[in-house]
Amino acid sequence: MTARSLLFVPGDSDRKLARAESSRADLLVLDLEDSVASAHKATARGRVREFLASHPVRAATQLWVRISPLGAAAALADLVAVVGARPDGIVQPKTASPDDIIRLGYYLDVLEAQHGLEPGGIRILPIATETPAALFALAGFARCGPRLYGLTWGAEDLAAALGAGANKLPNGDWTAPYQLARSLCLFGAKAAAVAAIDTLCADFRDLERLRSSCADARRDGFTGKLAIHPDQVSVINECFRPSAEELAHAARVVALFRANPGAGVLALDGQMLDLPHLALAERTLARAAALRP
Repeated sequence: MTARSLLFVPGDSDRKLARAESSRADLLVLDLEDSVASAHKATARGRVREFLASHPVRAATQLWVRISPLGAAAALADLVAVVGARPDGIVQPKTASPDDIIRLGYYLDVLEAQHGLEPGGIRILPIATETPAALFALAGFARCGPRLYGLTWGAEDLAAALGAGANKLPNGDWTAPYQLARSLCLFGAKAAAVAAIDTLCADFRDLERLRSSCADARRDGFTGKLAIHPDQVSVINECFRPSAEELAHAARVVALFRANPGAGVLALDGQMLDLPHLALAERTLARAAALRP
């Protein structure tokens, strides 16, 4: 499945869980971490487990769970509580390095076997830039194996770790350290041949800013974006879907190369096209085919 929109939903709120169902997000992230107060963690685990169990068929929207950081004792409690209800994946916050993914994979191996689930069926999406040290490990995720679904990045925890007064300029653009984190996440995802997911827009009321951010992310090679409010989902889905014009052009490029087997360079509408253009066109068509209607 190709996920464009990944909507975080507090795991302790029945109201928000119910509302999220109608959002048409490609992927719901049932949150047991930052959006849940410590006193409510046990209640949230129960609600998330019940929500997962009550939605066994997930043809349109996958259900993932963000657990506590692996360094916290709560992480194992989160996993034990939810794995039996078969989440599609685990979002791992504050990932320090690929070793964290491998370690989480070992835990999932055991829990999947315990519950009779398909081995390796639960995927992992790390938030890979939330500590300063993590940025130096982004080149190594290719060794994490098939559980790794993608990489995404976060700016708020990183800003707190750096002691930064702000992470954005007055015009809303990221300051230099966070532009670096974003770029390294993108390169790390592509090096590992997994999905590159852009971080969230915190002001969920500014949909025009969200639209601009999505356009920038898609231009650069990201394939989806995090969301924190249901109102953001439709904008993200629209922006990360290839347009009719893009699909028509991609189809013409593919048809041109198929009509000229063995050609390395061809002309179309006054533009010279080579094999990288063909690869991009094929990816565009394949991506569109993998998206929900």
